[in-house]
Amino acid sequence: MKTILVVLDGLNFQVARDAMGYLHAECAQGNGQRYQITCELPSLSRPLYECILTGITPVKSGIIHNGVSRLSTQQSIFHYAREGGLTTAAAAYHWVSELYNRTPFVPARDRHTADSDLPIQYGHFYSDDVYPDSHLFEDAESLRLNHQPDFLLIHPMNIDDTGHKHGFSSPQYRNRARMADGYLSQWMPEWLRQGYQVIVTADHGMNDDRSHGGTLPEETQVPLFVFGSAFSLREDAAPKQTELCGTVCQILGVQHDKPVCAPLLRSGELA
Repeated sequence: MKTILVVLDGLNFQVARDAMGYLHAECAQGNGQRYQITCELPSLSRPLYECILTGITPVKSGIIHNGVSRLSTQQSIFHYAREGGLTTAAAAYHWVSELYNRTPFVPARDRHTADSDLPIQYGHFYSDDVYPDSHLFEDAESLRLNHQPDFLLIHPMNIDDTGHKHGFSSPQYRNRARMADGYLSQWMPEWLRQGYQVIVTADHGMNDDRSHGGTLPEETQVPLFVFGSAFSLREDAAPKQTELCGTVCQILGVQHDKPVCAPLLRSGELA
């Protein structure tokens, strides 16, 4: 099944619970379910992109801080999808390109990617944290319409950027989350109508020191919303961040060797 993974960078669970009205409306209609997960440590961006996309914790992957700029040594969702003959795409921060396509990131070469031999075949990558989320979702929809990817990663940065400027308890941070929910309300209904499986989560949260990286609940508790026919919608499913890679691969129907959160999926997706 075609799958879209949305990683809302820096979105804490409590803020997602309180501010994401559209996502909760879909859940209330029986179309999805919300879970709380605890991110792996350290609660930093590049290490947790790697964790989400490979199922490997930062200490084991070696991507233990944001300054580790090299290709991943692990198998990611992109690799498994390509090995399975599927098409991949990403509208994401340039660190994702550096992890799975080419490093260092060269904007003139890598910002707009179309190369069938790369793990991420089609991409629009940005390197400025204030790149508008509205534009990023438009980039993603362009990739979806033009290339029909089986797996599409969408990774906007404005929630995280606003948290670093104003902190966890600020109206600016909460309102930026509301804006992301609004962008999802613009695009997601059509995704669901076309049968996409949609996962919305975050890498880490944010604290009142305007940072993250530690163990505070504000930093480590993040949301996971799932939508689509592949999901059981069981309230008692307890997914882990390290299980997202394998769970997505299971939905895509490709071979993999990663852990899966079986209760998150309908029984037919576990065959």
